[in-house]
Amino acid sequence: MFNTIIDAGKRLKGHANITPVMTSGTLNKLVGASVYLKCENFQKIGAFKFRGAFNSISKLSNKEKLKGVITYSSGNHAQAVALVGKMLNIQTTIVMPDNAPATKLAATREYGANVIEYDPEMASREELALKLQAEQGLTMIPPFDHLDVIAGQGTAALELFDQAGPLDMLLTPCGGGGLLSGCAIASKGVNPGCTVIGVEPKLADDATKSFKTKTLHTVKNPDTIADGTRTSSLGKITFPLVLEYVDDMITVSERNIISAVQFLFFRMKLVVEPSGVLGLAALLSKKINPEKKTGIILSGGNIDAKTMGMILNT
Repeated sequence: MFNTIIDAGKRLKGHANITPVMTSGTLNKLVGASVYLKCENFQKIGAFKFRGAFNSISKLSNKEKLKGVITYSSGNHAQAVALVGKMLNIQTTIVMPDNAPATKLAATREYGANVIEYDPEMASREELALKLQAEQGLTMIPPFDHLDVIAGQGTAALELFDQAGPLDMLLTPCGGGGLLSGCAIASKGVNPGCTVIGVEPKLADDATKSFKTKTLHTVKNPDTIADGTRTSSLGKITFPLVLEYVDDMITVSERNIISAVQFLFFRMKLVVEPSGVLGLAALLSKKINPEKKTGIILSGGNIDAKTMGMILNT
């Protein structure tokens, strides 16, 4: 599958941003390693999700493009699909929870998507989306459990290796596992000796439990500040890929997550959403021992003013 990530990189050329890699002497001193932060908060729509959305949607047939696409998402994938639809003149329908961050709901609508809101306590977003898909003949572009989406997400790590050189370790956030599995495959393809670790909130530890037990676990509507990781479980595709390519999974507390957002804001002047800082949270909280050259995927920067204000004043 490494070759599909290379192909995705070629497909994204000229469409996705080549996001910067940032370093910090203060951070390196704190953790005792050279750390390279891949800033996907500077990607189009403010998150890595653009990569997978563009790669998968651009590969659709003309017939599929004419009929339109549908997805379900708490925010970043929603915005990505909506923007790609606008770029390629494809109608998009997005099923989003009514408690999604206001900035993500607003941006998705601004890109021209037909947004269908639902109450996560009363309905399943997947079931609602599948019902609409069947009724309207749309093509489903799921947020993570799709080979072309996974390949697109993996280009973030591929690009990081190209910019920073060989890495000894890569830390990646994990929600549904699309970014983690894609980046793990890319990392092992470039450097088979690179240690890849997935990080998720302790309150949403389904992937960690699944990884440790080799049995798929689920967590319903986890109450974590990292809204991008509130997926109930890894997918049918991502779970086996995580088992095959990822070396370990760890969790971080809500306090760890908040501290990492604060560090990036105050020390590096970077705005990164809670879901995006999980790798850094693991490093700063000493949950892992970094290797000599450690890369971290900062997966996105879409955070509303209320949440950011709460974090900065905590």
